[in-house]
Amino acid sequence: MNSSRPVAAGVPPIHFGVHELRTGSADGARADFEEMLAQLAGATNPNVRMIAANPGDWGIDAFAGDLGGAITVWQSKYFMPKTTTSQSDQIRDSLKNALKAAAANGHTIMLWILCIPSSMDGPAAKWWDGWKKRQEKAHNLVIELWDKTTLVKKLQSPEGDQVRRAYYEVFTAPAAPAHEQMRLVLDVEEDKAAALDSALFVRQMTEAGHLELDSAKGQFFNADLVAREVAHKGVPAEVAALISADATLHGVWEMQFNECAAEGTLPTLHGRVWREVRTEHDKLPKALRLEVTHSWGLVHRLVDNRRAGWVTHWRQIASGHADG
Repeated sequence: MNSSRPVAAGVPPIHFGVHELRTGSADGARADFEEMLAQLAGATNPNVRMIAANPGDWGIDAFAGDLGGAITVWQSKYFMPKTTTSQSDQIRDSLKNALKAAAANGHTIMLWILCIPSSMDGPAAKWWDGWKKRQEKAHNLVIELWDKTTLVKKLQSPEGDQVRRAYYEVFTAPAAPAHEQMRLVLDVEEDKAAALDSALFVRQMTEAGHLELDSAKGQFFNADLVAREVAHKGVPAEVAALISADATLHGVWEMQFNECAAEGTLPTLHGRVWREVRTEHDKLPKALRLEVTHSWGLVHRLVDNRRAGWVTHWRQIASGHADG
């Protein structure tokens, strides 16, 4: 009797960036991705377990087998949005630490699987292929790569579908009732406004010559409330909507930045972006119930998250800015 079950065609796309949006930080995203990976491994392999750090984790994120004998190891690395050769040392160290722990604790790694939520660029893929062959020969083990393509394939398989639903299912948001109100725009209390003086988005605006920043702080404050609420509730439709809104607004900024840089009119960038955001506002996902103030604030969040800026050297400013 065939016990397999089909997966409906046209399932929603899988966005691995949802891990960071849901948890609110890169560290949280790494842990969330690691737990998803353990569940996915367990869906297709018997007796998969995780190792709790105490203080170390023996170089194991998840494993199957007997720790007194031979095991398969899954190693997760939350490399986003792509994997490059700059991360090769982390990959080398992960295998090295796992092999060292195996020798010290009396087990043997027969299969080591690197899991990343992105694709490797050309140089990284070439490095990986050569490094993989050398390590397999040197340590008498098999090495596999579960990258973005492989993970999506496994998550969309009948075995992995339950994990996909738990972590990535996007439900169609019901149409908002005609009487549903948009979000309130809240005033920023004086102490919270003062605390924002050290924020990166304020620093970037100051570098661009802006003197009055009260409205910018209010916009950021209100947009940040929306983002925190969406991450806390974890409703897939809202999470996906916020990712979509961020992508749209980042594209608006990038297009205007490139045009201003080419024209030598960078001092006009902020105003041009604001006018374009107002135009795009009605096209943003309705599930978020955003006022224009929130949309402007989402641009400030992009700046504060080191993804945009208002001057030519904005990346230099971002890299040298200490988070408050």
